[in-house]
Amino acid sequence: MDQTQLEKIRSGRGFFAALDQSGGSTPKALAEYGIDEDRYRDDDEMFDLVHEMRTRVVTDPTFDGEHVLAAILFEQTMDREVEGVPTGRYLWERKQVVPILKVDKGLADEDHGVQLMKPIDTLDDLIARANEHAMFGTKMRSVIKDADQDGVAAIVDQQFEYAARIAAAGLVPILEPEVSISSPHKAEAEALLHDALRARITELPDDAVIMLKLSIPAQPGLYADLGDDPRVLQVLALSGGYERHEACERLAQDPAMIASFSRALLEGLRDDQTDEEFSGTLGASIREIFTASVQKVSQD
Repeated sequence: MDQTQLEKIRSGRGFFAALDQSGGSTPKALAEYGIDEDRYRDDDEMFDLVHEMRTRVVTDPTFDGEHVLAAILFEQTMDREVEGVPTGRYLWERKQVVPILKVDKGLADEDHGVQLMKPIDTLDDLIARANEHAMFGTKMRSVIKDADQDGVAAIVDQQFEYAARIAAAGLVPILEPEVSISSPHKAEAEALLHDALRARITELPDDAVIMLKLSIPAQPGLYADLGDDPRVLQVLALSGGYERHEACERLAQDPAMIASFSRALLEGLRDDQTDEEFSGTLGASIREIFTASVQKVSQD
């Protein structure tokens, strides 16, 4: 674990860029960027195009370590290069942005109101490659769709089981048990999740280091006590399907969280934009998300 990177993240002056769209979500991400499916013939060409998009984002002058603390990468992005340099090294050495690897393999079918992660059969290999590429940590996502106590408990148990293996290899795990913004009982599900997370964090050894990536809760500050635990490096907020402006408004109301946005960060970017247009759009997005992450609305 790189201590300089750890202290950068602990400072919290910025946000995380989630650039980790994988196979299932890549066509939608490309379509929103203005690249339709008729522009590529197979997965190889599709992933080439999405890497070009990500390269354009991270090489833009507005994407810098003063605003962006870390970037979450898909494994193919980790394995590729940016301007002739491995992506993780480029991010840290050129931009002072901490690199993190997405390790989950998608979601299982819904059961008890939740979708667990599919088994991460390649986790040991992913961990080894993440260390070779100097990743700081990992991220893994599962989804809570309703307030089912057994389902929420299963989600949290699975997240912590994988997190223990990741931490044992010297990487900092980000646990992402997302509560769907369309859940019919979102606040109740979040209360169950809070209590389950609190119980498992209490059991961690004193020197453990984890991060949490959670939906912006209906009750601002719900997860503040988790963020205050010295074993929790940061509590990150996912945009969860909200448009960027709404996500930022909600985030600004929550003093316990900083952004880790994906679609909301890339909103408005298009393949056919000039470099000036692209940079202007990305810079405005970065400034809005940064401000929502560090300048919180008073709760008094």
